[in-house]
Amino acid sequence: MAKTELTIEDKLKALYKLQLIDSELDKIKILRGELPMEVKDLEDEIVGMTKRIERLESGVNEIDQQIAGYRGAIKDAEALMVKYKKQMDEVRNDREYKALTKELEDQDLDVKLALKRIRDAEKKKETRVEVLDGVKKKLEDMQNALTVKQSELAKIIEKTEKEEAKLIKASDKAKKSIEERLLKSYTRIRGNYRNGLAVVAVERDACGGCFNKVPAQIQLELSLTKKIIACEHCGRILVDPEILEAPKSAKA
Repeated sequence: MAKTELTIEDKLKALYKLQLIDSELDKIKILRGELPMEVKDLEDEIVGMTKRIERLESGVNEIDQQIAGYRGAIKDAEALMVKYKKQMDEVRNDREYKALTKELEDQDLDVKLALKRIRDAEKKKETRVEVLDGVKKKLEDMQNALTVKQSELAKIIEKTEKEEAKLIKASDKAKKSIEERLLKSYTRIRGNYRNGLAVVAVERDACGGCFNKVPAQIQLELSLTKKIIACEHCGRILVDPEILEAPKSAKA
């Protein structure tokens, strides 16, 4: 009920008061600059880099397991070769001798093939480890950069958090005295401009937002505070600077 009973002048003053508070909050955000975004980006990159390292390390472990398997196969083949060589001393005919010779040749080929696979795997591992070391170095650099930026951001937050909390509280309180329709318009206009100005005073016959000239007739209407008027050029809500300081009884 209280919101609908406000005069146009009261509404404009409430809007302008909210604008002043939000502009102070904007200054704090500007002071922090791109640091919050940079910190978030670095954190996301570090998560991605960490996952990549895990995949690379998993790949290296798989190659180590393959190499271990090949070496195990070589030991098995060499054990069979020893066995077959002993059996060759006990052969009783040419057929047995040829069969053992064939087994020895097969095991020798298996050993050579396993050795080749080990060499190939070790080369592959060497490449993977080289990439892994490079990624780890990048991760270390990112973590160092993140630490620096987090420290910078923490200092700024520590310096401004009390003032920010106070302003946020004041902003929330100011919003309660503004009807929903006006508040939505205010929020929408603020979002249209990087400087966040939605409510501006007319200064030197010009809009305080876009600096285009405000016609004398419009300025007269503003001084009468009979309705809420937006700049015809930028759409910002215009306020007569005189009503911002003049007591309510001063207006007829």
